[in-house]
Formats: sequence, structure tokens, C-alpha cells
Amino acid sequence: MRAFIGVTDNNWFSFLSSIPGIDEVNFWQPSGKTRFGALKPREPFLFKLHSPLNYIVGGGFFVHSTILPVSFAWQAFDIKNGASSLVEMRKRLEKYRRIYSISHEDYKIGCILLEQPFFFERNEWIPVPSDWSSNIVRGKTYDLTVGLGAELWDAVQIRLQKREGLFQPIMEVSEEGARYGTPTIVLPRLGQGIFRVVVTDAYNRRCAVTLERTLPALEAAHIKPYSDSGPHRVDNGILLRSDIHKLLDTGYVTVTGDYRFEVSRRIKEEYENGRDYYAMHGNNLFIPQNQALRPSREFISWHNEHVYRG
Repeated sequence: MRAFIGVTDNNWFSFLSSIPGIDEVNFWQPSGKTRFGALKPREPFLFKLHSPLNYIVGGGFFVHSTILPVSFAWQAFDIKNGASSLVEMRKRLEKYRRIYSISHEDYKIGCILLEQPFFFERNEWIPVPSDWSSNIVRGKTYDLTVGLGAELWDAVQIRLQKREGLFQPIMEVSEEGARYGTPTIVLPRLGQGIFRVVVTDAYNRRCAVTLERTLPALEAAHIKPYSDSGPHRVDNGILLRSDIHKLLDTGYVTVTGDYRFEVSRRIKEEYENGRDYYAMHGNNLFIPQNQALRPSREFISWHNEHVYRG
């Protein structure tokens, strides 16, 4: 297993560390040219402040990497982007981009999405490994099973184990286990922002019904609503145009077990309309090729039984 130490904007860290109970963060990269690929899901991503503060000050667990318009990143994560407003976020981005941006230009940025972020108190900060170079601009990967990487992970775990109940062991670093116990990496469920982004990417940014690709018009819908204990899981999500999302939530449309679009007769009865929706009745849905990302039949059945108006 590996960890990545990412050089972190100091203001980003200070702002987020002041928010109690934060469940997810967007570790943004000013350039929207390449996706981050150094880690696998559930591997730790650690925060290192800019020099001369050569310390590891916290981290999180990697979930997903993507490239998003800055407006979408703000809508998905709001202050979990590490800024108090979109204006403030843009100021920080543009300082690093060193490129003049037209006012309100919706440029793209790299987004590294992290679950279960943790922030160390000043007296818990960990000095960077001895092989860390001052020339490193973005970050460096370490093998957590040997050498400096194993020592680093031991130090991180000591601090995490003080946060009783926040982290649960599910993955070992090596057959022998870490010196201070099994590493505490867990991804219980996605946060709201990560749910939205991961569902959007799982559907290749296309509405599952209409194939619409205009991103501001698309929404990650819960099949079983979060308010009814529906989890933030990709298989409880489907990407829909905003009007179809509203119809799903109110029971005027649904998804069948064989992934077809079904429209209730109640639209015509109650609104004497719906011609555009009835034209799509029975159509196959555009769904992810990866079966693990497809809508769960458990959640589809729940929607048909408890929400759909028939």
C-alpha cells in the first residue's frame, strides 16, 4: 500500500482545519490538464505545508480524481474546497495558475477527492521524511510497507488512534501488520459532494435517459432518497437532467429492474401533458459498463414500491 504526500496550500489547510466534523474535501490542483493517478482508492493522501513549514499536518483517504469546471467544483463541495466563497477560491487558484482569467471564466481544475479528512494539532505535526527534497513541487509517493514509508505510517497511526471511533481497521499494510496495529483505512460511504461527482463521471457526464451532456443541467439523483436512509453510494445514484430528477423524486417516473425508463400515467391525468416524457417511455437507460456502478435493483425496487405513482 502507498501514500502520497501532497504539497498543500497553507490557507486551504488552515481554513478546513477550523471546520468541525468535516467529512470530505476537494484537494484542488490549479491546472486542469491531467488527472491524479498516484493512488488507488482508500490509500492515504497526506498534507504537507509549503516550506519553510516542512511538516505533514493531516490527510485524508483517496476516493476519485477528475477534472471539473471551477463552478461545478464549487457547487459540489462549497466550503469543502477550502475557501469561504467561490470568489476566494478563484483568487487562490489564479495565484497559482499565473494565467490571466476573464471574469467568471469557467476554467477547469484538477480535483483530488478525499474522504475522512483529518487535521493534526500543531504539536502533532510530523517532520517530512529524511529523503524529502526541497525541489518537490506537487508531492511524492511512499511505500508504506518498508523503510521511511513504514515509519511515516506508524507516526500517522499514532495520531489517528487518538481519534477513537472515527477510523476503523479494514486493511493491513503488510502481512505482519503495522508496528502500532492494523492501519485504519475505511471508506464507510461517500459524502454528498463526492457522490455527485463520482456519479457524474460514472455516467460519462450524460443523462441516463436523454443523453444530455450540458453539465449545469445534470444532477446526480438518489434512487432511494438520502432523507429515507438512502446512502451516498454510486449504485444508489443515477445521472439525470434536472427536470427528470424532479419527476423521479416525486414519483412520476421510475427505473425498471431491466434498466428501462418508465413514466407514470399520473402525469397526463394530473397535468394533461407529458408528451415529451411519454415519448421516452420504455427506452433503455444509458448506464455504466461497470456493473458495480449500475443502479442496485434493491434501491430500484424500493423506489417502485414506495415512491413511484404507477
